[in-house]
Amino acid sequence: MFEEAQLDERSSDGPLPPAYPVAGGRPPQPDGDRVPCPPHPTRAPLTRRQYTYGLVIAVVVLLLFVVGIVR
Repeated sequence: MFEEAQLDERSSDGPLPPAYPVAGGRPPQPDGDRVPCPPHPTRAPLTRRQYTYGLVIAVVVLLLFVVGIVR
C-alpha cells in the first residue's frame, strides 16, 4: 500500500554529508549561533536614584533574611 522511503544513512562516527544550496532558496546563515542584525543602541547608565533603590531593597531583603534566621 505505502512504499517506505529509503534514507541515506551514515555511520555515527563518520563525517556529515556535504550540504548544497537550494535553487531559489534563502541565502545560507553564517556559521555560529548568531544571526546578523542591526546594531542595538547603547543602554543609558544607571542613575543615582536607581542605585539608591537597589541598595534599599538589598538592605531590606538582608534584614528580613537575618530576622528569619534569628526567629
